[in-house]
Amino acid sequence: MPIKYIPFIPEPIEGQAVLANFNRILKYKGADDTKMVLQRGMPYYEVEKQETVGENADGNLVIRGECVSACAYLKDRGIQVDLVYIDPPFASGADYAKKIYLRRNPKVAEVIAKAEEELDIEEFKKFEDKMYGDVWDKEKYLNWMYKNLMAIKSVMSETASIYVHLDWHIGHYVKILMDEVFGEDYFRNEIIWGYRTGGTSKSCFAKKHDTIFFYSRSDKYLFNIQYYKSYQEKKYNFNEKYPELWDEEKQKWYHNSICRDVWEDINVIGTEADGSESVDYATQKPEALLERIVKASSNEKMIIADFFGGSGVTAAVASKLQRRFIHCDIGLNSIQTTRDRLVTDGAAFDVLEIKDGVSLYRNPVQTMERIKCLIPGLRNEDSLDSFWVGAISDSRLGTVPVYVPKLIDDTTKLLDTVFMNRIIHQEIPDLPAGVRKVIVYYVDTTSVEEIEKFIEDDDSTMIEIELRDLKTVLDDVVVGDHAEFNAEETHEDLLGGWKVTIDRFVSDRVLGKIMEFNNEGRRTATEKKPFTEITVSEDGLETIEYLSLDCTAADGEWHSDAEIKIDGKTSFVIRNGQKTREYWDGSITSEKKPLRLKIRNICGDETIWEV
Repeated sequence: MPIKYIPFIPEPIEGQAVLANFNRILKYKGADDTKMVLQRGMPYYEVEKQETVGENADGNLVIRGECVSACAYLKDRGIQVDLVYIDPPFASGADYAKKIYLRRNPKVAEVIAKAEEELDIEEFKKFEDKMYGDVWDKEKYLNWMYKNLMAIKSVMSETASIYVHLDWHIGHYVKILMDEVFGEDYFRNEIIWGYRTGGTSKSCFAKKHDTIFFYSRSDKYLFNIQYYKSYQEKKYNFNEKYPELWDEEKQKWYHNSICRDVWEDINVIGTEADGSESVDYATQKPEALLERIVKASSNEKMIIADFFGGSGVTAAVASKLQRRFIHCDIGLNSIQTTRDRLVTDGAAFDVLEIKDGVSLYRNPVQTMERIKCLIPGLRNEDSLDSFWVGAISDSRLGTVPVYVPKLIDDTTKLLDTVFMNRIIHQEIPDLPAGVRKVIVYYVDTTSVEEIEKFIEDDDSTMIEIELRDLKTVLDDVVVGDHAEFNAEETHEDLLGGWKVTIDRFVSDRVLGKIMEFNNEGRRTATEKKPFTEITVSEDGLETIEYLSLDCTAADGEWHSDAEIKIDGKTSFVIRNGQKTREYWDGSITSEKKPLRLKIRNICGDETIWEV
């Protein structure tokens, strides 16, 4: 349950375009719910510091949590941001997955062939390791975005700007939302980022651009003119205002031209020009794109925030440009990717987790899939509306529809009288005849007693409504890995130190993924396309991605006094943020005596042991 609610202030700009003013199909049944949520305010939950990296004198933050909850935290502490860039879901209908790589097993003399194989999750949709699902209907997406934009506006300074990165799926609708929230007069640019990559279409022109909407918080916003390199065939001896320069790398002459609102000089991740910065994150954007935005709308020491932080590109660029940064994302993979990326860059920051009552398995999508397996007797039921996750068959009551809140949508987590009113008067009447009972799971509630009294006082339905706490189900979701290791004091040099050697590592989650992969591979194998199974050694060390030692504290906040990350594609070691050409030898060393050991498996789950 939230500790308190922080007001959404200021209000939307009056007299501007409002989506609800239009006669449109998109005006969904629960439109009044959004108004009630805004009146209630942003939920403020307890926030726990997970880790401090470096001195962090600038107060840089990496926050695991939802946009609205993160804004409530910032607003409560009086933190105002100077520039916002967000790359939210595009409502594209796509699922985004993480590719999993087995690492080189340090106890095998030669690199086993299986350690070089890639488990391409995208090819096997039934068990892909999803980071998130970008599957929305427009009504819910727009109301969700409206609350996010209102929350973000509440923590922006008077001189701040915001850039919202979208594409053709939903961008034109969000543009109207932004007119309402920020004001049409503060719209500055519709930036077209065109990328010259492959792709054709036989039915239309190939869709090869994204749209970035640029708004300011007021007329006092900051803007620095930006330039791009305009290459030319030879030296033309232009005037002194635009001197011609020589690009040693490209071996071409160029002059600096003022940027327009169409950007075609920045490559997407994965092209030859910028493939080296890839962190294997599905929706990663290039640093050059963020560098232009950050330089245009901020100066050094200003605070740059990204509330859908993804791969951490905004935080990484802000850090390199001497800005302060706030990275926020609900996905664990995003937090881990960003944390490791920033460590490699030498940045200092705190890692925070918003304790919203949900022990997320890895991220909302995976949690939702796991929940369906954990609710006893739950099965799919085609006769039910999509509002219900499924049904339980009861020998006495027959079909019992079950509602489970969608964790990616913050509006469904809190069960209050407004939402219960919707269930009673909009969802229950649409149920098939003969239903005598429904089960409603919740994450948070204003008060169970208040909701039960509301149900009792409402005599419009004879269907029994049972309330259940979803957290009791989620408690069974997280299962730690198993590790066998030994620690010893070493005297390999004059300074001495400690060495922790991993003898065996077993992750049921990873083994389950590999088993599903193998089963699907065997099922679809043909004579022309045979399948080679993925196997894991008895010690399982090739399923480890990251190790860290805490030599400072035996509990509480984590202090990474020594760490090793094993690169997914090369299996080379990144030691304390420094890239090497070495393979992992199965151990990790520290100068001081280690108190705790943290291991992250290749699927991203982390477990901590006392040493």
